[in-house]
Amino acid sequence: MRIITILLAFLSFLSASAQKDVQAKAFLDQIGAKVKSAKGMIVNIELVSKNSSGKALGTKSINLKMKGDKYLLQQGATEILCDGAFIYNFDGVNTISKSNVSESDQTLSPQKLLAGKYDKDFNYSLLSQNNNSATIELLPIDKLKNFQKVTLIIDKQKSALSSATIQDKSNNITFVKVQSINFGAVLVDKLFQFNRAKYPKNVEIFD
Repeated sequence: MRIITILLAFLSFLSASAQKDVQAKAFLDQIGAKVKSAKGMIVNIELVSKNSSGKALGTKSINLKMKGDKYLLQQGATEILCDGAFIYNFDGVNTISKSNVSESDQTLSPQKLLAGKYDKDFNYSLLSQNNNSATIELLPIDKLKNFQKVTLIIDKQKSALSSATIQDKSNNITFVKVQSINFGAVLVDKLFQFNRAKYPKNVEIFD
């Protein structure tokens, strides 16, 4: 469950001298515009985590469906559903935790990660670029964030996130690899509606 939570709680470091780089912003705005214009998205993601000593902690495959401000993230039996107002986190066994979207400001949601919504939360700079990709470093402005920095690799041809590296306060590393992304997915609204009946009868819901 830890590694699926990383995708939402991504992951303090405040650099007073860091600025919002104009070139980096241009790339982030491009991917943001593409995600915003998509009627629906399906993204397959691989997460690989390592501790501060470089020891592998695990590899997980994540399936993410997004439509506007709603999403469904699944990894095995566990899932996280956001209906736009509330987030339901199912541990895959017998517990669902429910929280208000506004309470998740300290997390890096799928929308923020994929859609380039970084202005309020990060200072960012363009580290390098070539014909195919651009590397952007994000430093969180809020000291309460539970990660030190995020490094993004942007696919310039597709105007989409290709991969990311997240370093937390304990120097653990999570590598995020976008395996595939479909910007034209047709997703029905019902997919993002919480349905108690689909979960086991013994599941408890905690607000």
